[in-house]
Amino acid sequence: MKIKNAEFVACCDDYRKCPAGDLPEYAFIGRSNVGKSSLINCLCNRSALAKTSSTPGKTQCIVHFLIDKAWHMADLPGYGYAQTGKKLREQWQKMTRDYLLRRPQLYCVFVLVDLRIPPQKIDLEFLRFLGENEVPFCIVGTKADKLGRSSLAKAVEDYKKVLSEEWEPLPEFIVSSAQTGLGQEQILDFIEKANKSA
Repeated sequence: MKIKNAEFVACCDDYRKCPAGDLPEYAFIGRSNVGKSSLINCLCNRSALAKTSSTPGKTQCIVHFLIDKAWHMADLPGYGYAQTGKKLREQWQKMTRDYLLRRPQLYCVFVLVDLRIPPQKIDLEFLRFLGENEVPFCIVGTKADKLGRSSLAKAVEDYKKVLSEEWEPLPEFIVSSAQTGLGQEQILDFIEKANKSA
């Protein structure tokens, strides 16, 4: 599958304000600065559809994009470090949690993790939260282009080893790079199959 048309439709601070209708929806989330917006731009073949920033915490609401008039892509606020006060971070957390648990159109959450660093407690806890609440998800390892071939293979192996301590079978794991396009086809094929099985 290739995306032919992508357009911004809404930026919401409450799941109840998100676009109405029953179009399939796929959310992207991860620690701040993991590369969510860059990956979304890569998937859509657009350079500035989603706003990117070197400053953690840029995405502060649930940003919706309509893809080929057939499904929605949602860019969620990053979790973890952000240059904001505790109260605002708690508001983001509640907004995201409500969205993940109460948005019936949500088909799958793509959880982005940075392959350059070892599995982080906050990522593993978030995956556990999704699993405990039966929210479908797929893990996407980002910034693969920053690692050599052997380092990349070891990073993926290490991640799967940690995951195997809690998960059986292992969750879907896609290696990606917004710079080279690695993983783009695999992610879009995953979405296409999910749309057809609905």
